[in-house]
Amino acid sequence: MFKGSIPALVTPFANGQVDVATLKKLVNWHVEQGSHGLVPVGTTGESPTLTHEEHDMVVQIVVQEAAGRIPVIAGAGSNNTIETVRLVQAAQKAGADAALVVTPYYNKPTQAGLIAHFTAAADCGLPVIIYNIPGRSAVDMMPDTMGELARHPMIIGVKDATGDLARVPKQRLRCGADFMQLSGEDATALGFNAHGGVGCISVTANVAPALCAAFQQSTLAGDYAKALTQLDRLMPLHEAIFTEPGVAGAKYGMSLLGLCSEDVRSPLTALTDATKAKMRAAMVHAGLLS
Repeated sequence: MFKGSIPALVTPFANGQVDVATLKKLVNWHVEQGSHGLVPVGTTGESPTLTHEEHDMVVQIVVQEAAGRIPVIAGAGSNNTIETVRLVQAAQKAGADAALVVTPYYNKPTQAGLIAHFTAAADCGLPVIIYNIPGRSAVDMMPDTMGELARHPMIIGVKDATGDLARVPKQRLRCGADFMQLSGEDATALGFNAHGGVGCISVTANVAPALCAAFQQSTLAGDYAKALTQLDRLMPLHEAIFTEPGVAGAKYGMSLLGLCSEDVRSPLTALTDATKAKMRAAMVHAGLLS
């Protein structure tokens, strides 16, 4: 169901509020550009600084505007299992195709705690994709734990942001070949797919959706020579976007393309001038700006 280039969609703001009109335009733009799916209200969608009402609203708008043309994986993560269940249920009610659930951050649960948390989310009846990002959540889901969770019929895949390419075959052996593995790190997405992955939930795809989609299609077709040339165009942009928090980099790049404002919510801030120059140069290198 889910493969290829799936942008971790930004949430556009205007005057401090969610810019609904621009959000709708972005959904349609991604469809036109060839993105293979969308993830609203993940971390790149600034979920930590959205209210619950805004979170639910963004999911509803993206699902309605996508209108079944591409799948929508709703961000539904929290370090509170009760809140996670509520977010998954809201995503299900909105008509999302799946929920992306992050490993509970800060609490540092045991592997048994992770099993209990994700089982509760999956028992809601909406397909769940595990989001494993130990660098931010301070807890790492081990392949054996993932293998146990993969037995649940509603736990269908993982967004893996460990940066450890050896995880892909390890998880494949424990979870089965049908368990979808999506990269959560743009810079290693080629190697990730070569090891058995099927796509990337991408920050860079907010700025370069057509190129990211073409890159993913090359890897999935096994044309790694072509994918390497595409990666050569994308790599400076991957680096520039993550010089400061990725959402700030993505929104600035999008602002240069006239897509949305560069506004982010505190405690995030606008890019420094040096990073702005780096972003512009990377976009020229990628062929996005002249």
